[in-house]
Amino acid sequence: MWRCLIVEDDADNARYIANGLEELGYAPFVSMESTTALQRATTEHWDAIILDRMLPNDVDGLSILWSMRALGKKTPVLVLSALTAMDERVRGLKAGGDDYLTKPFAFPELAARVEALIRRSTAGYEQRQLNVADLSLDLVTGRVARAGRSITLQPREYKLLTYMMNNPDQVLTRTMLLATVWGYHYDPQTNVIDVHISRLRQKIDSSTDQPLIHTVRGVGYRMSATARPEDRTESM
Repeated sequence: MWRCLIVEDDADNARYIANGLEELGYAPFVSMESTTALQRATTEHWDAIILDRMLPNDVDGLSILWSMRALGKKTPVLVLSALTAMDERVRGLKAGGDDYLTKPFAFPELAARVEALIRRSTAGYEQRQLNVADLSLDLVTGRVARAGRSITLQPREYKLLTYMMNNPDQVLTRTMLLATVWGYHYDPQTNVIDVHISRLRQKIDSSTDQPLIHTVRGVGYRMSATARPEDRTESM
């Protein structure tokens, strides 16, 4: 059972997150003010911490994060904030945050991000290669191959593929892809995801009868060796 500390001063929001995580099998604990949150974050074991930025008495949650990292605490931290400006997201990540999610948010996305952080942290630094079916990605050399055939990717394509292979069989929404790979939020007018997914498909799936990149109609994309009835293989 994963232990998750939720640092959030809004009681309704904290309850919403805690109840959702509890239903998923987590052991969530809530701290609503900075002093207790800092003490618990630095003295107890946590699999993940969800850290709100705007805490009582004008305390920025990043001060807790800075203190944790200064003490050598490597617990994965998802920064949660109503501060949506790019500069603020950069501050959160530079302070030692592992991910940054802005309010308002959808709980399924928060849960997916927390799970991904925990999975990466528990895998440690020994993981060298990602594999989905006969597709492989070497995290050390950057080499990508399908059935032994080398594939050359552009930097953004590589980052997108790495994120998808790190989350196999999970539906990745457009919001999640834009925030994680491009570092900004979903703009319904942009087709940047469609373009990059299309390029990846051409390089990865075009020469095989087993497509790995699937479109989930109206939602996003999924990397999987197994197709589902709701999947499509062509671009959305």
